[in-house]
Amino acid sequence: MLNSNDLSILRSLGEKIARIAEHPVMDERRSSWKAEKALRGVRPMILAESGGVIDEVVPLSSLQCEGEWARGIERWLRDRIFHAESVGDDYVVEPRVYYGGVVTSSDFGVQTVYHKPETDGVLGSHVWDAPLKKLPEDIEKLHFREHVFDAEATLESKTTLESVFAGILAVENKSSYWWTLGLTNPAVGLYGLQELLMAFYDCPDGLHALMAFLRDDHLQTVDWLESNGLLTVNNEDDYIGSGSIGYTDLLPQSDYQPGSPARTRDMWVLSESQETVGVSPELFEEFIFPYQLPVAEKFGLSYYGCCEPIDSRWEVVKRLPNLRCVSISPWSDQTKMAANLGKDHVFCRKPNPALISTAWNEDTIRRDIRETLEITRGLNVEFAMKDVHTLCGEPWRLGRWVEIVREEMALAGCGETQGRIMV
Repeated sequence: MLNSNDLSILRSLGEKIARIAEHPVMDERRSSWKAEKALRGVRPMILAESGGVIDEVVPLSSLQCEGEWARGIERWLRDRIFHAESVGDDYVVEPRVYYGGVVTSSDFGVQTVYHKPETDGVLGSHVWDAPLKKLPEDIEKLHFREHVFDAEATLESKTTLESVFAGILAVENKSSYWWTLGLTNPAVGLYGLQELLMAFYDCPDGLHALMAFLRDDHLQTVDWLESNGLLTVNNEDDYIGSGSIGYTDLLPQSDYQPGSPARTRDMWVLSESQETVGVSPELFEEFIFPYQLPVAEKFGLSYYGCCEPIDSRWEVVKRLPNLRCVSISPWSDQTKMAANLGKDHVFCRKPNPALISTAWNEDTIRRDIRETLEITRGLNVEFAMKDVHTLCGEPWRLGRWVEIVREEMALAGCGETQGRIMV
């Protein structure tokens, strides 16, 4: 239930989103994203994520709605307005709001119990009790996850949004049931990080069995979602990979019927294995990649990597038949990866978030951007400032970083593009 004041606030914000979406720069950004993903990049693309610092850019104290549901929608809208007015990256504001299919999933037959300390903030370390103690014997304790679709709750989300934004913003289904299908994160949750790394040597057969189970579970999960018509295309303003936007004309497939549920081959997928960053290329090739491959190749296009450097395992990763984007983390050798990728893939650069999360030094930021621009001249490049967990109480830092990137692009002859938008 919404009171009249909450309804008025949300509709007013929706009207502002609609005006921003009409700005001509949005057309340039869409076409530039599509060109980049088609390996015809016209300029480096820029994203600056605010999710990790939402408490600084849209603090709860700034919200005007009273109802809990309304405050969540208000924050989502204000974050997009903040991006347009204060950040000025290449995020495309579309004249719509989204709901997702409501699906609940069981565990794997065992529970991983996490222990987190009491902290004043939202961040902090944790430890957990890994339920699997011995491999391969404990594999028998596991079963594939079971999933249940709640049609009533899904319809309620849709109709509620439609009642709020009627005549202002379109309401569309954009369902997302996972972030990564890389497998090693749930493996660590089930068995423990130290135990998993030792398993490469101490019980290789058990590790193979665990990875095979997770491969099969993930395959049955995406098959269940597809067969029940719950997948949606993610080829527009959808978050894809570990920090990018999905705009592409390459998806969905040519035989896709508009408005129909998506098939996996109509979608982007992310694979990564940050947890095995210290594992040799040979062990990665034997124990990890063979289980990732059958999952990733079901999809139309792949994005590989997150925080782990791909330098040493590139000869393995490049075998993905649908690979389009590769994460270039702060710990990557940019020169080596530029040579590896050439113009055949998108060079997804992730600058170190410490550049804007600690002492502010524009000279250091400029050198970092300039280095990437020099190394990647002529390639398909995007910058994604992500994993930012504080701006030291100075939200302007996110927009200033974007502004510096644009300035350095102009100096390097990469084109001058519009940043902040006020409507």
